[in-house]
Amino acid sequence: MAAKHSRTRIFSSPAGIVATAAVGVALAVGGTVGAVQLTSGSGQSGPVTLDLTPTTAASSLTPSSPAVTPSVSASPSVTASPSATRSQQAASRGKERTASPKPKPTVKKTTAAAKVLESGSCGASFYSDGQLTANGESFNPNALTAAHKTLPFNTKVRVTNPANGKSVVVRINDRGPFIDGRCLDLSRAAFATITSVDVGALTVRYEVLG
Repeated sequence: MAAKHSRTRIFSSPAGIVATAAVGVALAVGGTVGAVQLTSGSGQSGPVTLDLTPTTAASSLTPSSPAVTPSVSASPSVTASPSATRSQQAASRGKERTASPKPKPTVKKTTAAAKVLESGSCGASFYSDGQLTANGESFNPNALTAAHKTLPFNTKVRVTNPANGKSVVVRINDRGPFIDGRCLDLSRAAFATITSVDVGALTVRYEVLG
């Protein structure tokens, strides 16, 4: 803020008046408007009283050219990061943990041993041809079946080859054999389980299962 000064000077010559006016102009350019008051006697050649009272005009000090303000570019908007939320899994960690149940051991079911109703030894052979069995089934040489003269149909018989210890369980579904010394006629698949089919016939041990 410019200070206000009051100065009164007396000039007695025209040259002094001109010099005083030049000083006033210089003060105005420097930012202070000087009010120059010329006081003289009416028609007299006496001294001229010059009142230099600088006044501060705030509006006149403002430059006529508009102020250039730098343009401020908008800063990129900042997107808020998603708020972190605790999952139920994390919250449950504070809870008391219970011991997981131990798996129970698998209990294997044991099949009760079949009861032997009758046993003995006799000759056995095999056959692989035929249309129908005695109980009305279609003959299947690949099935584990056998023919017996008197045992009820569907009776289970365990047949064992004593020479090698191999055995097979067959189901009675046919009648035979009709050769002396033989009590069982096995299907081709059942006979091949305990011995080679090239043998043709052999003595076996049988057990009728209940």
